[in-house]
Amino acid sequence: MHRMFLGLAGTLGLIALLIVSGCRSRDPSDMVRVPSGYFIMGTDDISLEAEAEDAGIAKPWVVDAAPARRVFLPLFLIDRYEVTNEAYYRFVLATGYPLLPDWSSGRPSPAQEKMPVAYVDWDEANAYCHWLGKRLPTEEEWEKAARGPDGWIYPWGNFFDHRRANIGGDHSGPTPVGAFPLGNSPYGASDMIGNVWEWTSDWYESYPDSTYTTPNYGQKYRVARGNSYGGLGHFSAAILEEVETVEARASYRLYFPPNIALEDLGFRCAKDDSRHPPSSQ
Repeated sequence: MHRMFLGLAGTLGLIALLIVSGCRSRDPSDMVRVPSGYFIMGTDDISLEAEAEDAGIAKPWVVDAAPARRVFLPLFLIDRYEVTNEAYYRFVLATGYPLLPDWSSGRPSPAQEKMPVAYVDWDEANAYCHWLGKRLPTEEEWEKAARGPDGWIYPWGNFFDHRRANIGGDHSGPTPVGAFPLGNSPYGASDMIGNVWEWTSDWYESYPDSTYTTPNYGQKYRVARGNSYGGLGHFSAAILEEVETVEARASYRLYFPPNIALEDLGFRCAKDDSRHPPSSQ
């Protein structure tokens, strides 16, 4: 994909540095704290696989998220909202990273500013997070932040409600971040389901004790979480809601080549708790 690059010079460089300083000084007020402790990750609901086959879905729905297990994580912070076009534009100004193809005038339009950034590949998302002294969340962190300690199926509970997230083509595109407060996670993170898929830091690998195998495992694809606004028009009306119900699960895994940039693929950042840094692996 051809992209334009923005050079920095003179006054523009000075302005960008001031923007960077101001942006960093506000961190981490835009993050939520996820307490240390155990949570339920994954699912044992593999009965859904037969339903996926009947629906003509090539990727097994949830078998790659089995078996469910208890995972302990130290306290960490995660962005309350998906990274917006407005925030990512500040990064572009300061670093010279590529302009994005949906910025028709070389910058986000006023209508785009509060919407989640997209068309960002894994390396660009990773670079943005590190620029702010953060990082991409692991799959474990993302899932705990989305479903809480009790293993809720969705951020809002164990019942499906498409009105609590921007999913399934109900809207023609992304919505401003935080537009679905009834869909917030137990820790207050918004849009963990819907709006845009979100990059995580992890490669697509097998879960511990899983019996499922696929040639897609390995250091080829990065995991994305959280579903998106994209429609599901290729499914019949009879199974449309069923597909939405599964793909909106907080345990649902999707994966992409790290160099891909899509119109409904964005990210949010995470950060270690400085008072309790994680032990080295």
